[in-house]
Amino acid sequence: MLVVMDKDATQAQIEAVVHKIESLGFTAQPMPGGERVAVAILRNPRPVDPALFIDMPGVIQAIPVSRPYKLVSREMKREDTMITLPGLELGRGHFVVMAGPCAVENEVQALTIAHRVKAAGARVFRGGAYKPRTSPYSYQGLGKAGLEILKKVREETGLLIVTEAMDQESLRLVADSADIIQIGARNMQNFSLLRCAGRTKKPVLLKRGMYATLEEWFMAAEYLMAEGNPQVILCERGVRSFGEHARNLLDLAAVPAARRESHLPIIVDPSHATGRRDLVPPLARAAVTAGCDGLLLEVHHQPEKAMSDGAQSLYPDQFDQLMAEIQTLRPGGWK
Repeated sequence: MLVVMDKDATQAQIEAVVHKIESLGFTAQPMPGGERVAVAILRNPRPVDPALFIDMPGVIQAIPVSRPYKLVSREMKREDTMITLPGLELGRGHFVVMAGPCAVENEVQALTIAHRVKAAGARVFRGGAYKPRTSPYSYQGLGKAGLEILKKVREETGLLIVTEAMDQESLRLVADSADIIQIGARNMQNFSLLRCAGRTKKPVLLKRGMYATLEEWFMAAEYLMAEGNPQVILCERGVRSFGEHARNLLDLAAVPAARRESHLPIIVDPSHATGRRDLVPPLARAAVTAGCDGLLLEVHHQPEKAMSDGAQSLYPDQFDQLMAEIQTLRPGGWK
């Protein structure tokens, strides 16, 4: 349930509603909006009677929420969420491109790519310090040393950093080093990791699991938000299919569907979806047309020598061209 307060409700009236919810054994989470505050009722195993709140001072509505994902749902929050970071806004019409190599390999590699993607218009540098790989014998990333390189990238270029946390130990290190914490597809339903990531209060980029329905994806986001973290970014990266023409099936229908169901911003990763460099630009353009809030792209200046996913990484010149094409597809260009 969502208890909606009058726009002139006092702090004491809001606190009285919170106290009433908690006295019933539920969790209260105030949600400031553009004009008024609403208080979400969480962890209620049964429907809550609206009559318990509707006559309280400052309350104008008590709205039942039918979706199992409460905080994620547009029933709970109608206006789009905007993620705000130093010098960067994502969502609510603000489009952001995140780009960089699949894995951080060394300082020269990371800085070379970072300067190129920034010059083309990227605002966030992506690069894995910890790499969850299908094979235990594949390159696993530099770990702590990779995070130090990412800090160097931010210092030298001004780009913000997004990188993946694989477990609770790496999460603590990533939270101290990155601006955005990425939870990968394989960890989308690692609920203990999601709870810990939610408690960091840092923006979290949540990739859709390769077998996940939209509801399962939203419920994973609910774990993050239920810990008090409203800064969640959804990322569509393709789901498993039976075709062999691409690594995964990029579900672009998920973009407008997620927009209809949720207020959270959604970005698209066509690199991991396709696994093929030649398919990345057309699907990136299609994602922009579908209405996503940003793109997550892999770029490498020497993809033939890349330690991870070189076959799907764009050359810098290809990235430059794609960024120019994206500008023509955005009604107002970059905002």
